[in-house]
Amino acid sequence: MKNTKLYPFERNRYYSGKMLTSSDFWAEQTYFNNKRRFINNLMYGAGIVCGCGVFSLDDLSILVESGAAIDGLGREIVVESSVVKKLSAIEGFESLKSDEVCLCLRYREDPVHAVYTPGQGDSGGEQDYEYNRITESFDLFLMDKEDDPAEYELESEFFTGMVLLENEDFTVRLTMPATVCRGRNVKLELSVEKNSSENRSLTYRGILQTPVFLTPDGSHELKIGVKNISLAEGDTVVREYWLHTQNSSVLESSIVVESGQARASVDGKEIETLSGLAMNVTLTDMRPQDLVSREIGHISLEMKSMGGVKDYVCLADLKLTRTQNAYIIEEILEKGVKNYIQAPAQEGLRTRYLEYFTKEADICRAAPGGTAKPKAEGAASWQGRAVEAASGVLEIPLGENARRGDIHYSGEIMHGLGKGNVYVEIGYEYIAEDPALGTNSRNTVYGNPKLFDNEQLSAVNVETAVKVMTDKGSFIVAAKLLENVSYLSLTYRWVAIRFPAGNDLGLMDQYNGKSISVDTPTVVMGVRENHYFHVRYNNMEPCSIAYEMTEPGSGEITSDGVYTSPSREGVYEIRVYCVDMPLICTYAYAIVKKEGKEPEN
Repeated sequence: MKNTKLYPFERNRYYSGKMLTSSDFWAEQTYFNNKRRFINNLMYGAGIVCGCGVFSLDDLSILVESGAAIDGLGREIVVESSVVKKLSAIEGFESLKSDEVCLCLRYREDPVHAVYTPGQGDSGGEQDYEYNRITESFDLFLMDKEDDPAEYELESEFFTGMVLLENEDFTVRLTMPATVCRGRNVKLELSVEKNSSENRSLTYRGILQTPVFLTPDGSHELKIGVKNISLAEGDTVVREYWLHTQNSSVLESSIVVESGQARASVDGKEIETLSGLAMNVTLTDMRPQDLVSREIGHISLEMKSMGGVKDYVCLADLKLTRTQNAYIIEEILEKGVKNYIQAPAQEGLRTRYLEYFTKEADICRAAPGGTAKPKAEGAASWQGRAVEAASGVLEIPLGENARRGDIHYSGEIMHGLGKGNVYVEIGYEYIAEDPALGTNSRNTVYGNPKLFDNEQLSAVNVETAVKVMTDKGSFIVAAKLLENVSYLSLTYRWVAIRFPAGNDLGLMDQYNGKSISVDTPTVVMGVRENHYFHVRYNNMEPCSIAYEMTEPGSGEITSDGVYTSPSREGVYEIRVYCVDMPLICTYAYAIVKKEGKEPEN
């Protein structure tokens, strides 16, 4: 295989008394040529810089305009003046096997200016002449389209995606950037690829739930789909959808295929689809330009070399018709074949032309449930607030063989009441039989549960402390074991209280008439499926929302409301509340059943 690497670079070192030979001068030229070509390859890539248009003069002849190009090795190819060629006179014509061919441009060097070289006549004078110059030129040649190797696309972490449907005939895939920019628009693509040669049509429709994205109509639900798509084997059709990324404080979010809403049919016959899927994305405050530059800059030289290089540049595809004696040019295609290099010298003109097409679209025009755009999470006003409280469940991992005297810590927990002075208390929560009610009831002991030994609690004897980080709006719990235990973790209920300022007292009427509700408060799901609980605001401005499971082992829910059901059946409760006004809350329920079973009434 021909070595196409231009590096490592090696240049001459000069010193007094050094004898220079032709190899030294050759190394000098090679060093500077390779350095220049290396920069060409990295900074500009391969393609057409200007000109090199291809036109048909008649059925048998073409014209290639003057222009300049750079090949995959970074070598400059200059077509000084327009070239007219008979098709049959172009290199490669005689070996064509198909009617679809590619016209290509290749770099060439020719030795010129023969000069007499004394002392070289060891073979009767035949070696007395050497060429004094090398001229850089070009060749045109033809090759069958199928022999042109496809561009190797490097694997990239820039995109994320999920397969919505895959069978022997079609593959339906969703793709978007894996990292999105807060406050910016982002494109999502639905692609349909044909896997077989069977003449069949596909109809697909589904609903995506988009917790941190807004659709053009201001909602968190996006309808996607294709109708009666017929493709040839290997062909792909793409549908584009635009979303607006909210200024959410979450670091990660998901796009969820709403459970039970995906439908697909092939030739009118309904087929099975995947639902309850989730595609994860990361949120960043970076600008799109910086995000893209970072991703492109990650590609190493080794990765670039894996992609392979072409020592030629494609100018056009030619569709030919074979006759008894020759090929006739039927069509010349340049669109999608030529790769144009964006030279900095053309940036001013490019910017001027793009002004006629580029405008930042206002994807979101209305907020869900009203006409006002939602505020960024955490941006709600702190004015006029009464006593506020929040609660949740925390775990302190102990590991194996926890011993007396060991101190263990919880992770950092955001209490949701914001920065400032907040009081946090933790208590041991348990379920016990209540004789008065004749059923089990939930109880929480704040302090030492050993004082209630008459109830035979299986509580661990520990000493606890809470550190509230006032400037961060969070807290950490420490637990010192007063006895050896075999538990793997400790579970507590925490309660956080923010006391009102003096001018906030008596302002509870600010809550009157305000409420939140979940669009679909009760959903039926399969095990390990995903669903997004979208919240609407009644008589109030959109604000930051928090979600929590009311029972351990009930599944998982993210900070933006994407719920993942557990692997066992049951009915599970989710509490939804306003972070800045925890008294305003609502509940949602997930009925989880295994496939093929109906929920019990």
